[in-house]
Amino acid sequence: MASHTERNASRKAFRKPGGKPSPAGFKPRRDAVSDDWLWGFHPVVAALENPNRPAPIRLMATADRAQTLEKRFGRLPQLEVVEGQAISQALPQGAVHQGLALRILEADSMSVADFEPVRGAVLLMLDQVTDPQNVGAILRSAAAFGAKGVILQDRHAPKLTGSLAKAAAGAVDKIPTVRVINLSRALETLSEAGWQTVGLAGAGEHSLEQVLDGRPVVLILGSEGEGLRRLVAEHCDELAKIPMPGGFESLNVAAAAAVALYEASRTRA
Repeated sequence: MASHTERNASRKAFRKPGGKPSPAGFKPRRDAVSDDWLWGFHPVVAALENPNRPAPIRLMATADRAQTLEKRFGRLPQLEVVEGQAISQALPQGAVHQGLALRILEADSMSVADFEPVRGAVLLMLDQVTDPQNVGAILRSAAAFGAKGVILQDRHAPKLTGSLAKAAAGAVDKIPTVRVINLSRALETLSEAGWQTVGLAGAGEHSLEQVLDGRPVVLILGSEGEGLRRLVAEHCDELAKIPMPGGFESLNVAAAAAVALYEASRTRA
């Protein structure tokens, strides 16, 4: 494993000249080595552009992708130029790696107290959403609509690597995430700090449009099958629904997140 000094030097080498720093709250984990990988162009490049990521453990690229990386970042000491088949053999079966794979330490989670409740700010909270494709798509939407962060439950959420990071298309390194043990307590902390907490539920009395008024808001989405758990719902200031005149009872959680984020962005405008 690289020393602390070597990691710091590597971070500087990987920072894109003139690039914007990553959001506040990204801190490198030094207490464990992850065996997980990032693969695909956007996830790998976003991780390399994040100056607060630890030094890569391993970076593999095909010859053409290696040229692209070196044009973007300069000389990369860890870069291994290999055939695409060698990358495929290092990754889970079926991984669409696009000629790039990166093994790297995860970033530390922030704390919910780090989010400032300014007018128009939006957070997402996921109540046991476990499908990596859905979480990845939600992170991508959150970054696209300018959310301040995403809150996940520590024991019931997938790692931000692999197929999830591929689905997020680089958003894993573009939007802060928080892992908490107890979502209800996190909601209490956020509410006391001045955040409005709105759970999305088909049984909500009002529509999401009616309850959003520009105050800093946490939008809480339930799991793919069960929706919001009772205790989490009870800690919400409001339960709101997305009107669906077409007759369907519910949306996929990633689709619901995108609609909710769009509605919140209209309130900010």
